[in-house]
Amino acid sequence: MWHSVAPILARSFQVVCPDLRGYGKSEKPASDTSHFPYSKRAMAQDIVAVMKNLGHDKFFVGAHDRGARVAHRLGLDHPDSVKSMVLLDIAPTREMYDGTSINFARAYWHWFFLIQPHPLPEQIISKDPEAFWKLKCFNQTRGENPFFKEALEEYLDAFKRPDTIHSSCEDYRAAASIDIEHDNADKGKKLFMPILALWAKRGVIETCFDALKLWRLRANQVEGEALQSGHYMAEEIPDEVATRMIDFFLRNIKK
Repeated sequence: MWHSVAPILARSFQVVCPDLRGYGKSEKPASDTSHFPYSKRAMAQDIVAVMKNLGHDKFFVGAHDRGARVAHRLGLDHPDSVKSMVLLDIAPTREMYDGTSINFARAYWHWFFLIQPHPLPEQIISKDPEAFWKLKCFNQTRGENPFFKEALEEYLDAFKRPDTIHSSCEDYRAAASIDIEHDNADKGKKLFMPILALWAKRGVIETCFDALKLWRLRANQVEGEALQSGHYMAEEIPDEVATRMIDFFLRNIKK
């Protein structure tokens, strides 16, 4: 998804674009009844370990959707590792579930389908993974296809694997259970690094939530706004996303 953004960022930064565990070409570890292996805490630890292995104890984070949820937990669990973060088209997960409305449930129906107990969603999706992927993802772009041909082929090739389907479900199950437990256990702890929240003007965050209000419940330094885009911002408006990231990171480079 970062194929148009990363080359622009690379003019100013070293860029690392990992697949989250369970997705793409990353490993798909066995889960457990608590879904901890797919918790955002476990995924955040992966990112910190990768970056330390590459020689980076502190870094900037730019993340979208599932990755941005990992970034939120990363900033809470490893605050000294993150200089600042740009988060694309999300509000905090716990607050989104708390603020569920009928309009949100209709638009993000996959949040409530994928969390059903194994093997219900896995069995249904496995009948036609490509059809499910397109139904879910094109639904988030009002039926349009914003994806480059090569990117779409990569997404569909990865998602046709049974272990990827199961891991994806586990990610969502964790988000609705153990991730919220971790949030509640924080007892009001907030992100203290600078946060830039950008969301899609033509997306669910804009229509169903007050993103800045919700982020200010969870972070001390937040700015942001809606941009003219659908959900897949890095692929729909890559130049603007890259420019916003670079400007924000450079403003906070000494922090």
